[in-house]
Amino acid sequence: MTRPGHRSREDPQAQEGRFPPVPRRLRPHPLSAAEDIPWRCRRLVIGTGADGALPVMEDVHEQARRREVELVIVPTAQAITVLAKTTKGTNAILHLTC
Repeated sequence: MTRPGHRSREDPQAQEGRFPPVPRRLRPHPLSAAEDIPWRCRRLVIGTGADGALPVMEDVHEQARRREVELVIVPTAQAITVLAKTTKGTNAILHLTC
């Protein structure tokens, strides 16, 4: 069974690597300072998804500098590794790829 808009592995087009483009509404939108970002920390870890697809806008970097918050921007699996080491003074935003 496949979800609407998705192709099964048995689909001949899928086997040939011919996939339709991902609709814009399903792509991650950039993380901007307008989002509800948990700034009350010394370090903010941003997990950008399995393939690093979540873009982080420059205004987030500017806010972090202004607030003296260290930004760690890495793919989500790496972000989890960073968080496993220590969470003291750390908040996180994790993009989970479905």
